[in-house]
Amino acid sequence: MNRTLRATLMAGGVVAMAACASAIASDAEAKTVKVHLTAKETMVPIDNEGHKAIGWTYDGQIPGPVVRATEGDTIEFTLTNDPGNKNSHSIDFHAARADVLTAFAPIKPGETKSFTFTADHPGAFFYHCGADPMIQHIARGMIGAIIIDPKDSNEMPKADREYVLVEHQTFDNPEDVKGMMANNWQHDAFNAVPFQYDPVHDVNATQTLEAKPGERVRIYLINAGPNEFSGFHPIAGIWDRVYPSGNPKNVLVGMQNYTVAPGDAATFDIISPKEGAYALVNHSMRAALSGSIAVIMFSNKADPSMGHGDKILPRM
Repeated sequence: MNRTLRATLMAGGVVAMAACASAIASDAEAKTVKVHLTAKETMVPIDNEGHKAIGWTYDGQIPGPVVRATEGDTIEFTLTNDPGNKNSHSIDFHAARADVLTAFAPIKPGETKSFTFTADHPGAFFYHCGADPMIQHIARGMIGAIIIDPKDSNEMPKADREYVLVEHQTFDNPEDVKGMMANNWQHDAFNAVPFQYDPVHDVNATQTLEAKPGERVRIYLINAGPNEFSGFHPIAGIWDRVYPSGNPKNVLVGMQNYTVAPGDAATFDIISPKEGAYALVNHSMRAALSGSIAVIMFSNKADPSMGHGDKILPRM
């Protein structure tokens, strides 16, 4: 079976696609996937009303582009620190085994570096900036997901739709590192904007996740932190399968809630037997009511394009 490997872009709030890398091959054939990201300090949306603030980003968006490859592939990665930036930046791929002192080291504005690693393990992984202070670089938006599909495409049930949710806490004062260390965050959000997929709690929200009854919907949850655990729960539903770190060998069945630590990730499958709405939440009520609620609508009239191709959120 052929599989397309993509690295793509998300513009915070309303998502937009741009393909970064693509290769097609059989399940047994390892490939080389080239990924080039640029660290940019730029204005990004911070709410559903269109207000913006300076964020530290990969490719001008929060979260950064989703990187996708297959177990066994070689990732040829290049990072450029935009010459207009004021700060040094780096990248740390949780899917990589590399030298933290070289591959993951910060680079100054105007510099570029490259390194290569092999995607040895399938799963859903976090990537982020590791420049000092790391907590600030993560909080200000230098976060993203890398998905490594299993080499054997039959190791997991085929998903009918897929969505990516990167959860993290945001701070009203992005210069207050002491406040970040004291955990004085103001919002907890999926894909950077509080209540982005929840028109129930924010009338300005323009999106929900969509699927049809009976479909297997796969959610890749990346907990970017920087500080809080996520107790991920589908209100009105049950997780059919949970895969800690997204690895198909780590399978849990019939879960009401699964805890994802800061810097970790998991893959969640859900199936609804009938039409209706579920709310995917961090069941820490402070987190949920600060923005980490995503409504998934199960309807026989669900948009057939949602959860596919360029509408995976972030688009892939």
